Amino acid sequence: MRGVLAVGGHLPHRRLDRSTIAAVAGGGGGKGTRAVAGFDEDATTLAVEAGRTTLRNYGGPPPSALWFSTTTPTYADKTNATAIHAALRLPEACLAADFAGAARSSVGALRAALAGGGPTVVVAGDVRPGLPGSPDEAAGGDAAAALVVGEGSATAPVLAELVGVAARTDEFLDRWRAPGDVRTRQWEERFGETRYVPLGVATFGAALDDAGLEPSDVDRLLVAGPHGRAVRATMKALGLAAEALGDDLTATVGNPGAAQPILLLASALEAAKPDQVIVLLSLADGADALVFRTTDAVADLAPSRPVAAQVTAGAPLPYPTYLRWRGLLTTEPPRRPEPARPSAPAAARSRGWKFGLVASQDDATGTVHLPPSRAPMSGGPIDEAMSERPMADATGTVVTSTVDRLAYSPSPPIVFAVVDFDGGGRLPVELTDCDADEVGIGTRVEMTFRRLFSVDGIANYFWKARPLRSADGEVVTSVRATG
Repeated sequence: MRGVLAVGGHLPHRRLDRSTIAAVAGGGGGKGTRAVAGFDEDATTLAVEAGRTTLRNYGGPPPSALWFSTTTPTYADKTNATAIHAALRLPEACLAADFAGAARSSVGALRAALAGGGPTVVVAGDVRPGLPGSPDEAAGGDAAAALVVGEGSATAPVLAELVGVAARTDEFLDRWRAPGDVRTRQWEERFGETRYVPLGVATFGAALDDAGLEPSDVDRLLVAGPHGRAVRATMKALGLAAEALGDDLTATVGNPGAAQPILLLASALEAAKPDQVIVLLSLADGADALVFRTTDAVADLAPSRPVAAQVTAGAPLPYPTYLRWRGLLTTEPPRRPEPARPSAPAAARSRGWKFGLVASQDDATGTVHLPPSRAPMSGGPIDEAMSERPMADATGTVVTSTVDRLAYSPSPPIVFAVVDFDGGGRLPVELTDCDADEVGIGTRVEMTFRRLFSVDGIANYFWKARPLRSADGEVVTSVRATG
């Protein structure tokens, strides 16, 4: 049986209230919120976080491939998926490749993974662009999601089996963006609606025929696509009962482009019950429909960071700050020298530390070294007395912190802290996803993969710490510090 073996999603910490847009931009906005990637996040870092969440729920053999989909890649020419591969510490034999450039790419990657082969990580992430006051700015959202697809096993059973599939392809000009442009252009909305609705209805029916099912058998219908009007019209045209229509998360998260189909499927499977029929219908340059039937294993799914919980979390972000993070509002830059261009040879030599946050541990004493050391403090042969110690999933406690208002940063001030990790190890590290007054001695933190800066077109990735938060969003503090 081949199907989905693990799921996970990632929503950034910040939320933009759409009602605050019009007062600054002179128009646009609307109701609800959209998820906003931080100044240190991009499609790659979002994908890493989604991949980490998904792989925590996966107990099968190492993946043999990783497919990354996005419409907002960090690099052209260079493969973006390799940075995700390195950060997830996947085997060297695991192929990493991009399915990038169009909203349909994520469904294409998912179908390729379901067609056969070894366990495959399908991950999609997008940071949606849009000019101030535009519909795309308000309707868009930043997010990532990932699935592991493959044959089921005792340690990684299939959560949802693919039982039907169909596709329709058509060439028409609906949405487009020239490479390097920050604005996506769109033809008149009614035109896209007239093209997508018949395609969606036909593809939905063909997929059910392939599965040997009737519309009344569908327990959950998920419709994704960058054309919001066409999505709503298609859902109405299909005529399913209201309780079968899944939330597309546009009111709370926004539309995250290529990541939307994977995010909706991950969210639905996290809440699904055994023996349910879930149809994912994607409208992008045609239509794709995938019919899944959940198995008994879905009842045991216990995601570490459920999408539903992330939707209700998050902190508000002022609209001017959003514009500054996006580079749409020019402000005084930091009065400090810009960072030097990262060195390719140095990054290659320290790949395990830079991307995987792999420290070293003294075999004799258990001392953890961050950054990794090749020799113990007490002396001894190089490399022979030290073992690797992965730290990406480690948690720790802030023992001291400072607020730096002078360091180079696109979003000052910077909060720096010294973190003592549970089980050993100490690291001076930059904090993110927090306000300066939220952090102090005793703050509990976890690690997150981020972009430090970009120079000469090179994204310098490394790890930062973010506060651990309770279900109500409050920063967690150690008992020792409070009592």
